[in-house]
Amino acid sequence: MTDKWTAVPYEGWSGGGCPAGGLARRSFFRGALAAGIVGAAGGTLGGLDLARTEASGGAQPGAGTIPFHGDHQAGIATDPQTVGAFASFDVTAADRSELADLFRALTARARFLTAGGTGPKPSPGAPPPDNGILGPGVVPDDLTITVAVGATLFDSRYGLGGRKPVQLVSMRPFLHDDLDPALSQGDLLIQICAKHRDTTVHATLDILAHTTGAMKPRWRLHCQRNPPRPVGIPRDWFGFKDGITNPDRTNTATMNKVVWVQPNTAEPAWTAGGTYQVVRIVHFDLEAWQKVPVAQQERIFGRRKVSGAPMYAVSDDASDTLDPIYTNDPQGLITALNSHVRLANPQTPETASTSSILRRSYDYERSPDEQGGLDLGHAFCCFQRELDTYIAMQTRLEAEALVPYISPRGGGYFFALPGVRDEHDYFARGLLA
Repeated sequence: MTDKWTAVPYEGWSGGGCPAGGLARRSFFRGALAAGIVGAAGGTLGGLDLARTEASGGAQPGAGTIPFHGDHQAGIATDPQTVGAFASFDVTAADRSELADLFRALTARARFLTAGGTGPKPSPGAPPPDNGILGPGVVPDDLTITVAVGATLFDSRYGLGGRKPVQLVSMRPFLHDDLDPALSQGDLLIQICAKHRDTTVHATLDILAHTTGAMKPRWRLHCQRNPPRPVGIPRDWFGFKDGITNPDRTNTATMNKVVWVQPNTAEPAWTAGGTYQVVRIVHFDLEAWQKVPVAQQERIFGRRKVSGAPMYAVSDDASDTLDPIYTNDPQGLITALNSHVRLANPQTPETASTSSILRRSYDYERSPDEQGGLDLGHAFCCFQRELDTYIAMQTRLEAEALVPYISPRGGGYFFALPGVRDEHDYFARGLLA
């Protein structure tokens, strides 16, 4: 690889969280990034084994590390961490070669940040290679960095049109959506999750610093998962437990059927091991919701508010793991026909193939909004082997009783890339081959 990148001066960053606009368009951070790119390709520079140098120093004792390499990306079947961030980007790489360099750079940074360690020391008078948010060394902190591509990446810019995942399209508004184009879609989506907020912010800033000139931020959303109260599944801002029904992430056969794209299908060969990802930024009207009696709230959701159990379980101590049963309730006298959970999965033969997705959602708080009010809501995120599964499910939910209390405002459809298998591999290698 030729040394064509210029350094990004850290003191030149703007208040918006990304490097100031006066920098050269093709400006990757040279030192650590060059090491990471060559290391990701299994090479050396100047006789130095850069892949080894990049990760020197080791992680701090006791820090949690989630493996980066594998057939599938981490951050999908991984247990959801406490803090999450979704960042969408428009790619500005000039050509396919620069696009490949971008994916190599993302791989190098994700590989290093998720493993932790001590980066290279700056030469005298040079800007620091790290902002120091996490101290003298990078702590893994159960960090996962998950990269997905949007439909717009497959336009005419990079000659990838014939390799687009079969069902990948840009998100179109459903019946009651109020999508903001500035908060929707993007060429790339990077999902960053960890135990603590400083880790996700550090990773976001690091990635921005090392990819300047190849992509630019489109929208970002920092969010969290609330702790279980008192036990079981976390609650959302409506006070209900969210994401109770999910496929068994530890069951390989189930995940292959529901989540992971398989080889030898209608999908391009490179997609095997990846999955379709949906992100929906949904504003909650909490002022209106708090005026609704609890009994009516439960009929709207289709679950008990305190326990999270199905509607037939009246005890506050009932388990949230109980399965809803509708065969003895065809008229919706127990669980309303237009309740959220029943429309998501009506348990009918006709809807069986479009009722199973892997939910991995977070809650956000961005107050105040443009009108000066509360902006709290749900960063709904799910993964599924077929995007059409989600679209069919969400189409059913156009008729749900929850509609007056929610306002979907952004997000998008993406394809989460297959995993980076080893130190010689990188994101989207199969796509770009």
